[in-house]
Amino acid sequence: MGLRLQPVAPAQGWRWLRQGLQLWLQRPLSFVGLFVVFLFGVLLLMVVVPYLGGPLGMALLPMLSLGFMIASRSALAGGPVHIGQLVEGLRHPVRSQRQAQWVLCAAYALGTMLVITLADWVDGGTFEALQREMAAASSDGKPSSQVAAILADPRLVQGMLVRVGLAGLLSVPFWHAPALVHWGGQGAIQALFSSTLALWRTRGAFTLYVLGWGGVMVATVAVFSLVAALTGAGQLLGLMTLPIGLAFSAAFYASLWFSFADTFGGDGVVAPG
Repeated sequence: MGLRLQPVAPAQGWRWLRQGLQLWLQRPLSFVGLFVVFLFGVLLLMVVVPYLGGPLGMALLPMLSLGFMIASRSALAGGPVHIGQLVEGLRHPVRSQRQAQWVLCAAYALGTMLVITLADWVDGGTFEALQREMAAASSDGKPSSQVAAILADPRLVQGMLVRVGLAGLLSVPFWHAPALVHWGGQGAIQALFSSTLALWRTRGAFTLYVLGWGGVMVATVAVFSLVAALTGAGQLLGLMTLPIGLAFSAAFYASLWFSFADTFGGDGVVAPG
C-alpha cells in the first residue's frame, strides 16, 4: 500500500465517526466480539501472570487498534472479522516489521506505566482508594462513608487531569504508528514521528472526531437516563452501562481505519456515504 500524508479537511472528522458507526452497524456482534476477546485475553494475562499481566496487557493496546483497522478494512472489502486479526501485526511476514511492532508495544507499556506512576504521585493514592471503596460498596450494596470524602479531595481531580492529559499526549505518536509499520514498512521511531506529524497536520479533523464521539456518548447516556427516569426503571441505566460501553468502544475502534486511510491515502476502500 503506497502511503503519503494527505491534506484532510476538518469536516472529515465527523465523517470518520459516521463511517465507523455505519461499519459497526453492519457487523455489531463481530466487532463487539473482537473487543470482548481482547479484554478477556488481558484479564487472563493478569490472572495467569501476576504483576506482569497488567503491563503486558497495556503493551498489547497498539495491536488492538491495528487489529481493528485490519478487521475494518477486511469488512469493507466483504471479508471476515476474526480474532486472528488482533495479532496479525505481530505475525507480519517481514521480520523487521514484526520487531518494530514489538518495540511499539514495549514503548507504549513503558509510557503508560510512567503516566500511571506520575498520576498516583499527584493524587496521593486517592484514585486507588476510590476504586477500593466503590468496589466495597458494590459488594455490600451500601454506599461507603469514605467515598464522599475521597471525592472532595482536590488531589483526586488533579490526578485525573494528569491521567487524562498525559494519556492523550501519549496516544498521539501511537495513533497511526502500528498501521504505518504494518502497511507502510516504517521503523518504530519513524512511525511514531509520522503519526505525531499527521495528527498535528490534521488537528482540525481530529478535534471534531474526538468531540463528536464525546457528544454521541453523552447523548446516548442522556437518552437512557431519561427513559429510566420516565419509566421508573432506575436499574435500567446500570444494567445497560456495560453493553453500551462495549458497543461504543467497538464502534470507535472500527472508525480508526477511516482516519488512517484518509490521512495517508490508503487503498481506496471506503464505507458508503
